[in-house]
Parts: sequence; structure tokens; C-alpha cells
Amino acid sequence: MAEIRGNGCRGGRRRAWLLAGVLALAPVVAPPLRVKAAEPERIGVSYQPSLYWALPFYIATQKGWWKEVGLEPTFAVFPAGAPQVAAAQAGSWDVGGTGSVPAILGAARFGLLTIGLTNDESKTNALMVRAARHDAILKDPKQLAGQKLLVTTNSTADYAARACLRKWGLGPREMRFVNLGQAQIISAMIADAGDVVGVWAPNTYTLEEKASAQVLCSGADADAMVPGALITRADFAKAHPDAVAKFLAVYLRGWGWAKANPKEAHDMAKRFYAEGGVEASDHAINQEFALRPTYALDAQLKAMARADGPSQVDGWFSRIGTFMAEVGTIAQAPDAKGYIDDAFMKRVAADPKLRAFATEFDAAAAPH
Repeated sequence: MAEIRGNGCRGGRRRAWLLAGVLALAPVVAPPLRVKAAEPERIGVSYQPSLYWALPFYIATQKGWWKEVGLEPTFAVFPAGAPQVAAAQAGSWDVGGTGSVPAILGAARFGLLTIGLTNDESKTNALMVRAARHDAILKDPKQLAGQKLLVTTNSTADYAARACLRKWGLGPREMRFVNLGQAQIISAMIADAGDVVGVWAPNTYTLEEKASAQVLCSGADADAMVPGALITRADFAKAHPDAVAKFLAVYLRGWGWAKANPKEAHDMAKRFYAEGGVEASDHAINQEFALRPTYALDAQLKAMARADGPSQVDGWFSRIGTFMAEVGTIAQAPDAKGYIDDAFMKRVAADPKLRAFATEFDAAAAPH
């Protein structure tokens, strides 16, 4: 066996130290880090089925836009505005869209905030009559006195109908108001059980096509602005302001895309209505897009601005609130400044990425 000498051992140790030094100076190659994507934030979205103003929710879902802003929506669908806003008290949803009447009801009873506009529904909340009587009544509206008016009371159709009567110098007591749901009104008119009705779209188109009815007077004809509302629970908005802003950005993007891609948007609207149980004709869909203006981001901010006093939106909702108090729906109209809040729309405008997302299609869209 060869003898191991001390000098040889020291040389081996010296080589080991040199090797260790080289390794210490070499770059350390670590395994790649796996960055876990942030979990999307859950948000409850409420709406009513087969209504034009809810179309952006459907478009956003089909296009996958919720995920792009980090939201994971669950949808709560209600047959009407009253049960929709009542469900907010139990936390059944966080944000959504509804009519102006339920938005005010929700503000008065449950502290809901109105944070934007869905559309202008003034031309699609209307008094309708059978075509055979249309011209004669329009020439002499006073002949409506004493007749029955089938209408869903405490609704935007009721508000528009009263404005039309007022325009003609008729008081609400000069007609006999019969409170029916919209489906009942349609059935009654098709069955020749009613001549004068108050309805909203898409029921207006259904009556045109199936009951030979014509619009006698709309909210727009009587200077009664009927806005739709984007709403949120106040407690949710306070805890999750960024999520509310993202919700608004998704909604605004939906309208921008729809205006820039009308054919595909019309096809989507037909599918959306059908999924809610309404078979809308091409004419009806065309009318929806033609008669119901929507609001892009800057138009929303302008309508809600209070720099020179109460905003346009304040005025629109205050007049409807007064109507609701007059008919006994609420004891007193709430102060518009207490529930109409543009802070979340401003948050969209102030965030460069969110603003770009919300307005990407606006340049290619028809005027809102």
C-alpha cells in the first residue's frame, strides 16, 4: 500500500479550497419561481332578464372580460325591480342594473347607491292604443277621460303615462288605472280586453306585432326622462371600491363594443332575450338599439357632474322620486345627493388601464 504523506494531504486540501472558491464565485442557478396568479374577486351581479340594458353583462360573459379585470361574477336574476332591490338587504348581490323607480325605492328603503346610467328609456316607456283608435285619440286626447288604463303602477311606464296625461291637460283621476303586470297587460290587449295600456320595451314591440297597437305617447314625448340605473350596496362599495369600478368598466366596455359591432351585437341580443324567455323579432332588436341611447364614460361623468349645482342625473331621479311620493310608493323622495354617487365612475376615469379598458371600442362606435 502506498504511503500517504502529509504534504500530499495538504495539496489535496488546497485544491479542494480552490474548487470551493471557484464555485462560490460562479452564478447560482435557482429553479424558476412559480408565481401564483391573483385569485379573481367574486362579485354578485343582479339584473332582470331579456332587458336591453342588461345586454352588456351577457356580452362581457361571452367575451371573457370579467376575468380580464380580475372579477368572478355570479348572477342573480329577478323578474322585477322590487324583489331585486329587496334582496340586497340580505346581501344576495353586490352590484347590478335596474330601473329608476326600483333604484329610488332601494335608496329610500335599503340605502342603495346609484353609480351610473344604463340607458335612456324615455322613448320605450309608453302609452299605447289599438291602431284603429290611435289617430282619433291623438287628435283629441280628452276622449281618454273615464276610460281604463292598464298599467303596472309605481313603475316607469306609470310615470311616463302620467306625464303624457298631464301634457294633454288630463289628471290621473280622469282615467281608471288598473294595476296589472306587464305579461297580463299583453295578454289582455291581445284578447281585446283592453284598449289603452302603459308598457315598456320589449313589450311595446310585442304589442305592435301581435295586437296591432301603436305608441300614443312616450316619456320622451312628454319630457319625462326615464333613465336606467347602475346600482350597488353601500356597504359593499365602501369595502370594495376597486371592484365596483371594475364592474363599471366592464359594463361601459360592453356598450362600446356593441356600438362598434352592431351586427354581432344584434345577434347576441336575440340570444340573450331568448335565454330569458323572450323571442324578439329582428325589428324589435333594431328598435331597441335605435330608441335607447346609452352613455360612454365621459357622457356618464358629464351627466353626473355637480360642479355648477345639482347634476342632470340628480334632476331626473328627483322628479321620479317626487312621482313615487305622490302615488304613495315612498313617504318622501330621498335627496339625490345622498344616493347618487359618481365616485366610482371617476375612479374608472382616473385609472389609465381601467379607462383604456372601458373605452377601447368607443372610437369605432356610433355616437352614444
